[in-house]
Amino acid sequence: MKSLKLRSPEEVARSREAGHLIAEVLAMLKPHVVPGVTTEELDAICHDYIVGTLKCIPSNVGYHGYPKTACISPNHVVCHGIPSKDKKLKKGDIVNVDVTLTKDGWFGDSSRMFIVGEANVLARRLVMTTYEALRAGIRQVRPGATLGDVGHAIQKVAHAAGFSVVREYGGHGIGDVYHDEPHVNHFGRPGEGLRLQEGMIFTIEPMINAGGAAIRELNDGWTVVTKDHSLSAQWEHMVTVTKDGFEILTPWPDGLGDYPAID
Repeated sequence: MKSLKLRSPEEVARSREAGHLIAEVLAMLKPHVVPGVTTEELDAICHDYIVGTLKCIPSNVGYHGYPKTACISPNHVVCHGIPSKDKKLKKGDIVNVDVTLTKDGWFGDSSRMFIVGEANVLARRLVMTTYEALRAGIRQVRPGATLGDVGHAIQKVAHAAGFSVVREYGGHGIGDVYHDEPHVNHFGRPGEGLRLQEGMIFTIEPMINAGGAAIRELNDGWTVVTKDHSLSAQWEHMVTVTKDGFEILTPWPDGLGDYPAID
């Protein structure tokens, strides 16, 4: 395992700047996520805002050959959905938009769920439960806690609601490297795993399925879907471990709406 980076206050500040900017991109996108829009149109809006308005680099373009700015994953797509001119969102869809930018060599990475128009009860419950799982995981973050504490808190919320946790993907260290150590599982046992220290920066980004946990990758080499075609949801924040707890580096600039604060 690579040596874990404990960041100085100056480095955390640079990470915070990138995190706040990517949160701004997702807030900007919200009014555009409407019935009839294509996922490619949403991708172009993200790209133009990152490049034109924020003067930043869209980190995903060309990353391991990925062709687009955002990963846009509706309904049963778990993650890495490639934006397409053929995919139109419709009323009742739920969709995750996951996007990353680079500001002066530092990465900001976040994702949000959007509900297109009005969704059914199961879809709304999945979106809210996944947010609550993210919230429960983040609230475990403090010096001396473990990644097992974080994963267990997430898993507990998901399982209590009758949902399942995708195990193949997790959060990751981030800073001046896009995907760094540590790997952050969204399941685990309390007290197990890496012990957290002040100055660590990583993402927490649970993917929760309404049905079984099994997933499969499509032939495009990117798109991951639920094996049973059930709905999937994901939220992602970047966090840093502070002296006595955590700071969210990707706070929503447009307010929380119906979602409870994470504190």
